[in-house]
Amino acid sequence: MTLNCSLGRVCLILAAALGIGADKPSPFVVAHRGLLKHAPENTLSNFRACLELRVGFEVDVRRTKDGQLVCVHDDTVDRTTNGRGAVRSLTLAELQKLDAGSWFGQSFQSERIPTFDEVLATLGKQIRSPVLIAIDLKEQEIEADVVRLAKSRGVLDRLLFIGTAIDDVKVRRKLRAADPSAHVACLAGVVGDLSAATDDKTSDWAYLRFVPAPEDIARIHKAGKRAFLAGSTVSGFERDNWKCAMLSGIDGLLTDYPLELAQEIRSAAESTKPGTAK
Repeated sequence: MTLNCSLGRVCLILAAALGIGADKPSPFVVAHRGLLKHAPENTLSNFRACLELRVGFEVDVRRTKDGQLVCVHDDTVDRTTNGRGAVRSLTLAELQKLDAGSWFGQSFQSERIPTFDEVLATLGKQIRSPVLIAIDLKEQEIEADVVRLAKSRGVLDRLLFIGTAIDDVKVRRKLRAADPSAHVACLAGVVGDLSAATDDKTSDWAYLRFVPAPEDIARIHKAGKRAFLAGSTVSGFERDNWKCAMLSGIDGLLTDYPLELAQEIRSAAESTKPGTAK
């Protein structure tokens, strides 16, 4: 999905003419389920690769039959493993016997479904660099546990809770009750939802599903919050939309093409260096 082509070009032309965005900090790049074009989604090898490249990632969290937190997108293991059945109907031991990599390629056949704690431990070992990790909560009643584990690994400040949190105030309250410093997002699906998102007392990020204008981001920042952009307008290879979002001052972007987005950000930074020909 793209913006109207003419609108996208107008946005870029006006921004270039007015110098908008030249002083904006680079947004966080967040890889949807990791580098899903290059490695099996929601696996440790995938997430390690993201961190080596200084790219953040989004990870999906569910609970097993025996109450453990694991990272898998679907409510069943059918698509991304050699097993079958609902995640909720399998124990951790049963899940970790499954091959979670061969479906993507034989070189990944030793991959397993990781626990949430294993992912956090991997993040904790990384030399601290500016990455954002989006935690997609796929179920309720896991809020206290995800926060507790993140605190135990010393990485709570690097996480942004999304998923069920973005449109359920009860989930947001539970996350904040577990720790008031937890970063939590509230949904603004369209421009008209911005006021509700900025006024929400249980979140410190606005989760946008539309490409914002600079004035939209200014409203969010004035409210003391940051802005995270996800959804069909930026998940694909959407260069015009990425650029418009970057010029608006967006704080984080979730996409299936994180390496390409990172390159766009680097190119934009290079073009604004003093002495660079434009």
